[in-house]
Amino acid sequence: MRIPAAFLFAALLLCVAPARAENPAPHPGTVTVDTGKPFEPFVEAFAKAITANGFNVVGIACANCAIKGVFGETVPGNRVFLFFKPAYARRMLAASVAAGIEAPIRVYATEAADGTARVTYRQPSAVFGAYEVPDLTAMGRELDEHVARMVADARAGS
Repeated sequence: MRIPAAFLFAALLLCVAPARAENPAPHPGTVTVDTGKPFEPFVEAFAKAITANGFNVVGIACANCAIKGVFGETVPGNRVFLFFKPAYARRMLAASVAAGIEAPIRVYATEAADGTARVTYRQPSAVFGAYEVPDLTAMGRELDEHVARMVADARAGS
């Protein structure tokens, strides 16, 4: 059986379709802030801003630290800050046990090519608002203000 050349050509085109560029904000409510502040001072200031705003740091993930430790390679700096507050945890769980998967709040700081910090996070109002529970939506809006304040405080801090 012979396969028509046009069919083979069309199939080949599907296999070599151009690669698509990364979508840096695939979720609604994603915020990205170029801080203009050098990476290391910013991440130090952000950790302080979390606690200064009454939240608990649950963890700080550092992929570039692990890569350097395991492979000896140096990659641009990055940190994922995980934080929350018991009073918000209580409210969240009272409104929706299922929403517990969304805590703690995550803020991702990356080192740009010029050495400054860029921050990316999903607004808590978008994260918790997806559950369509009025109390969660209201809580998310409050948390939006807290996270924006922490980023601003870290940008201003030394």
